[in-house]
Amino acid sequence: MILFKQVEELRSHLEKERAKGSKIGFVPTMGALHKGHLSLIDRSVADTDITVCSIFVNPTQFNESADLKKYPRTPGKDISLLCEAGCQLLFMPHVEEIYPKNYQPKRTFDFGNLDKLMEGAKRPGHFQGMAQVVSRLLDIVDPDQLFMGQKDFQQATIVQSMLEQMESSTQLVVCPIVREEDGLAMSSRNVRLTKEQRRLAPNIYRTLKAARDKTSTRSPKQIEDEALRMLAIPGMEPEYFRVVNGKTLMPIDRFDEVGFAVACTAVRLGEIRLIDNIILKNKPSR
Repeated sequence: MILFKQVEELRSHLEKERAKGSKIGFVPTMGALHKGHLSLIDRSVADTDITVCSIFVNPTQFNESADLKKYPRTPGKDISLLCEAGCQLLFMPHVEEIYPKNYQPKRTFDFGNLDKLMEGAKRPGHFQGMAQVVSRLLDIVDPDQLFMGQKDFQQATIVQSMLEQMESSTQLVVCPIVREEDGLAMSSRNVRLTKEQRRLAPNIYRTLKAARDKTSTRSPKQIEDEALRMLAIPGMEPEYFRVVNGKTLMPIDRFDEVGFAVACTAVRLGEIRLIDNIILKNKPSR
């Protein structure tokens, strides 16, 4: 694996690969890699000729400076994991390399309601910061395929909108959530959970599965209300549980009105905030 820290060196190398006809896959991360990230690397290695992974803790998408400072950073371990996974290129830039002095974003994006609901309501400006860095990384890497995880469902939906607004030829590939044996979605934040919080955390997935099992007998609103009651136990504080249209992220009243429905939730365990989701329905609407 080759490590790059400067934009122009990476671009130069990728130009040579494209000249040879190589198909480029890209996995953007903020490091602290786990099996969820590695599943994206595995998919890229299988589907493309050259896999590029970036590790960059983007300051513009953190609403709380304390959260930015506490975000886990494990570069040595990350490099070892990427080598074992067969990643060919690693991009680990400094902030000044991504946002040089007097840097001005090339584009502004209009996401409509996509960035105002759920995570957007709880973390104002987060998705604009995410779009800023992802669009910048796409300008640098210019991949054929971009691999992201379903765990960040709202983020992936917004990135798809961003690609369309950019008129980009990059294809977004959304990969399934990777879970622990007890169902907890893998996240870099899981390492910060206390022993008791880790014991409680699988209740999030149990609640999502229960929601999926009720789609034929409950309305979306009934499912939301019951899920919030299941999550509101000592030590856990649900911020939201929403049943939404999987394309627009807007709330739905009835399941027969949409072909794609998703339940999304965010839960706090102490100062740790976890998100998760489950697809409730993914069929063509009649």
